[in-house]
Amino acid sequence: MRALILSLGLIFGGAAHADVTARDGWVVLPTDKPYDVLVDDVKAAVKAGKMGVVTQAGPTGAAKARGIEIPGNRVIGVFNNRFAVRILGLSTAAMIEAPIRMYVTETDGGATLSYKTPTLVFTPYMDEAGPELAEAAAELDAIFDTIARDAVAR
Repeated sequence: MRALILSLGLIFGGAAHADVTARDGWVVLPTDKPYDVLVDDVKAAVKAGKMGVVTQAGPTGAAKARGIEIPGNRVIGVFNNRFAVRILGLSTAAMIEAPIRMYVTETDGGATLSYKTPTLVFTPYMDEAGPELAEAAAELDAIFDTIARDAVAR
């Protein structure tokens, strides 16, 4: 059993080193920064962008506690109450998407910041909520773009 767990750790650990692939509606920003530095820079950029870090999660520390080494991997949930109240007034269902996640992954030689654009995230609710949700998502797109570019430039 231990051999199976170690083998799976090696398989998934290797897969975790792969860069996040760009796809429709995603922003993917590779950097030469160390993983821990990019995580801290994202948090600082979120604060500078007048948004809040609402959640954080990642398997790296828990895996290490189990004796499995995997690359750094952190999901940072970002939002602001002014958008929460506004979007909730347009679509109760759309709030399942908040906070919007920024994803920091350790790569060979650096770290990558990735996220789905708020417009992509909220698209399934546009018909229900109307053009006001598209406007809020576009505003969030600009804010997330600023946060991401700030984080990688720091």
